[in-house]
Formats: sequence, C-alpha cells, structure tokens
Amino acid sequence: MTRIDKRFAELKRERRAGLVTFITAGDPDYDTSLAILKGLPSAGADIIELGMPFSDPMADGPAIQVSSQRALKAGQTMKKTLGIVREFRADNSDTPIVLMGYYNPIYVYPVERFIEDVVNAGADGLIVVDMPPEEDAELRPQAAAAGLNFIRLATPTTDAKRLPAVLANTSGFVYYVSIAGITGTKAPDLAEVKGHVGRIKAYTDLPIAVGFGVKTEAQVSAIASVAEGVVVGSALVASIGQSLDDKGKATRATKPQVLGLVERLAAALRHPAEAAAV
Repeated sequence: MTRIDKRFAELKRERRAGLVTFITAGDPDYDTSLAILKGLPSAGADIIELGMPFSDPMADGPAIQVSSQRALKAGQTMKKTLGIVREFRADNSDTPIVLMGYYNPIYVYPVERFIEDVVNAGADGLIVVDMPPEEDAELRPQAAAAGLNFIRLATPTTDAKRLPAVLANTSGFVYYVSIAGITGTKAPDLAEVKGHVGRIKAYTDLPIAVGFGVKTEAQVSAIASVAEGVVVGSALVASIGQSLDDKGKATRATKPQVLGLVERLAAALRHPAEAAAV
C-alpha cells in the first residue's frame, strides 16, 4: 500500500473524510513555503497537494495563477520543488504528498529523470491536469512502475461513456472537480456534487476527493458527508497572498494565517454540526 492508500484506510477506520490541502511550492518564497508545508499536518491536513509552478496554469483560477507567478518570480524550479518535498520528508514519513501541475515542466525535465527524482524525494502521487488518458503513455506507466499513484480528474461533464477511460489505471483516489470551469471561481452545489459522486462510485471502489471552489467550513463539512476527501486550495493560496507586504514578501502573519485557516477547516471535518452553523 502507498501512503495515500494507508491514509484513506485510516480515515475509513476513523469514519471521517480527509482534508486535502493545496499550496504552490515556493510561494511566496522557498523558506516560507517549506515552513507552511511542514506545518500542514499538525494543523489538520491529511493529504497534501503540492503545486508545481508553471507559467501557464490553464485550469487554475486567479488565486493559484498568481501563486505560481509569485513562486516563479522568487526563483522556484522543479528541482527546488522536489527539494521542498525532500526536506519535508526528512521530518515526516507519514503524510502523503501529491505533486499537482502540468506536463510541460515534466517533459522538459525530462520524464525518466523526473520520475526517479520524485520517488527519491519522497512524493507519493501525481496529478497532471492537462494529460488525458489517451495521451498518458509517456508518463503514467512509468509512474505506476515506480510505485507512484497516478490520480485523474473527473468533472461534471464526464459522462458514462467517458468515465471508464478516466478511471482506467487511476490509483490512490479520484479527484472530482465539483464545478465546470477553473479553480476557486464558483461555489460547488452540494446536490449536484452528491449526484455525481454517487455516479462515479458505481464505477470504482477508489476514494473520491472533491475540490475546486471549496473555501468555507460549512462547504467542507457538507462535502465531507458525501465524499472521502475534501480538497481546499484557492482559499489557502489566497490567504498567503493576503498576508504579504506591499512588496509581495512574506510577513510574520503569513504562516500562522494559513495554518490557522487549515485548523478551522480540519475542525469542520471533525465537528460537522458546528461547521454547519458557521
């Protein structure tokens, strides 16, 4: 079992959904990003998605786009992203890390060395948002052979004809995109999410994590009632952005502000009745 498999098994025993948090590696700088990353598990993150900064993140909304720009401006590279993972893993051997991003930086790395370095750094899975099943032969088989989970996205427009292809060779969990569009721009509709998650469950036994547009404790609590995981990303990177000074640099408030938000969201998973009243 991978760390991701083990974590979802633990969550099942605890009878609760997991909090999946997303931050962009190197945002707003390497040291601050690493400090936030190291603080996420104790704040309540069950699984961490770490964004690989890219200059053209087409599936992401304004908050995550800007976070990639901040990271790249601060000098973040793929090697530094894997370095952050390596430093995190030196102190934490349990919390799963999923690298999320786009294929171009992986392609130029290139693929074979990327897979080797990802495994050596201690990451557990990949989400490559612009790589459909029909075009994953350059990456997915190699990732699977190296023991990495390859996680795919299902969306509200993924119909019954398309769904089996999306689920084929998927491992770890299925990431259900709760809205049609880019990240962080609309709020998910619980009734629609429940219907789509139920439809996906008819095709797979894998855990399902729901993300895109999830920002509040009430939303986290509601989605946790229908899925095995809840993904929060834009709200966290927006919190980072709001904490910076007028030159875009980290302040004393940056780390505690972000981790405080994670603590509140994590509490919503453990005390859903209280979150529903927020």
